[in-house]
Amino acid sequence: MHCQAMTEYAQPLEARDCDRPTPQGSEVLIRVSHCGVCHSDVHIHDGYFNLGNDKKLDVRDGRTLPFTLGHEIAGTVAETGPEAAGVSVGQSYAVYPWIGCGDCRRCRRGDEHLCKVTHHLGITVDGGYASHVLVPHPRYLLDMTGIDPALAGSYMCSGVTAYGALNKALPYMDNGPLMIVGLGGVGMMALKLAQVLSDGPVIAADIDAAKRQAGLAAGAAHVFDPSDRDARKAVFKTTGAVSAAIDFAGAEGSLQFAQSIVDKAGAVVVAGLHGGQFTLPIPMFPLRQLAIIGSFVGSLNEARDLLDLARSGKLGAIPVEERPLDQANAALDDLRAGRIIGRVVLRP
Repeated sequence: MHCQAMTEYAQPLEARDCDRPTPQGSEVLIRVSHCGVCHSDVHIHDGYFNLGNDKKLDVRDGRTLPFTLGHEIAGTVAETGPEAAGVSVGQSYAVYPWIGCGDCRRCRRGDEHLCKVTHHLGITVDGGYASHVLVPHPRYLLDMTGIDPALAGSYMCSGVTAYGALNKALPYMDNGPLMIVGLGGVGMMALKLAQVLSDGPVIAADIDAAKRQAGLAAGAAHVFDPSDRDARKAVFKTTGAVSAAIDFAGAEGSLQFAQSIVDKAGAVVVAGLHGGQFTLPIPMFPLRQLAIIGSFVGSLNEARDLLDLARSGKLGAIPVEERPLDQANAALDDLRAGRIIGRVVLRP
C-alpha cells in the first residue's frame, strides 16, 4: 500500500510504500476512495494548538512517526478479519474515525468520541491519506448508499462536527436568528444543515469576502465581516441580537464577536480550534445568563443520523474540490492559508 506520511512535524509529507496490513479479529481493511483534508490535520502537522499569549499545546506525543494523517474517510471493504460480521468485500462505507475503548460508560451510551481512550483514525492511529486504512470493528463503517462518496467521508468530521454543534445550539433558539461564525468547510456544512434543522433565519460571518459571498450563495440570510469595527452594530441593525452563535473558527476575535451579539439567555457554541485566549468579566455570565459550550465532533449515533439526512436529499452539498493524493502537501498549505472554499478531498 502507499501513503503520504508525516515523517517530521511541520515538514512536507513524504510518499511512502509499506506492507498492507492484514486484518485480525474484528478488523476491516478499507481501500480508501476519498479522504477529506481537515483543519485538524493542519494542527497535527504543525505539532501544536495555539493557546494564546505565545503558549502552545504540544500534540507531538502519542503517535509514532512516520504517521498517516486523514480522518474523513470513505472507501470499500478490501479484506475482513475472521470475526468481522456483517460486511463483505466490495461494500462501500463512510468510516467513523472517533473511536474509543468501546466498553466504558461513555462508549456504551454512544459517546465514543468523548472516551479517554483515543483510537482516532488519522489523529492517534494511521488514517486515510493512504490507499488503505485499518478499521478495528464493523460498527464504525456506516452505509453511504445514495450519498456522493466525495462528501460521505467529510460528513464524518466536518459534517458531524457541524451537526453536533447545531444540536447544542438549537435548544437556545428563541426569537432571534442563528449566527454561524466561520465559513470554512465546517461552517459551510453547518449553514446547509441549519437551513434544514432550524425554522428561523440563519446568518453568517467570516473575515474573508469570498467566503461571505459563498455563504450568501449557500443560503445565508445575511453575512457580516467580524473584523469590521462596526460589525456588532450591523448585526443589531439588520437582525437584532442572535439567540445562539456557533463559532467554527475558534479564534480570539471570532469568539469575542460571537459572544458580543448573543441575546440574554443565549449561547455560544465553540467548535473551532484556531486558538488563542478568551476573557469575559465573570458577572456577565449570570447577568446575561450566557452559556458558552464546547463541542467536539459528534457521536456515532449523530453520524448515522447525519448520513440519513444526507440520503433524504434535504441537505444541500457544499463546494468540494477533488485532488490526487500526491497533492496532500499543497492541500494542507492551501487550507493553512485560508484559500479553500468548502472542502478539498484527496483521492488515492
